[in-house]
Amino acid sequence: MPLAAWAADAAAVFSASLVARDGKPATLAEYRGKPLIVNFWARWCMPCRDELPEVKAIADKYRGQGLTVVGIAIEDNSANTQDFLKAYEIDYPNFFAGPQGTELLKALGNPKAGLPFTLFIDRQGNLLGHKLGRISRSELETAVTALLK
Repeated sequence: MPLAAWAADAAAVFSASLVARDGKPATLAEYRGKPLIVNFWARWCMPCRDELPEVKAIADKYRGQGLTVVGIAIEDNSANTQDFLKAYEIDYPNFFAGPQGTELLKALGNPKAGLPFTLFIDRQGNLLGHKLGRISRSELETAVTALLK
């Protein structure tokens, strides 16, 4: 997956109105200035389920090296969603965009709001690349190498 500069504006991801796991309103503004992987997912999305262990492994491996991984669910913060995160042992930050998350996906250059969708954002807030569809461990490793330069 080439990580050439991508035209979409990352500002939309930092300013989107989300809900944190504790149910409070949130944005991703606190993650500006950090190398960031943003993974959009939903419980009903089988490729999302398939890639979650890979995303978690990368989050765990590079957490101490300055990489931040966050998830954004295109669904509401419900007991079922919380149980899903626990079942997959997802301990990196996750937020909930609800159904309006599809508009965020479109604003980020994903016109059909397909899932899973992963963004790679550098320290300057630039989108270095994206992946629509299931991402592999090797694609994640390539992205991390570029992000941590």
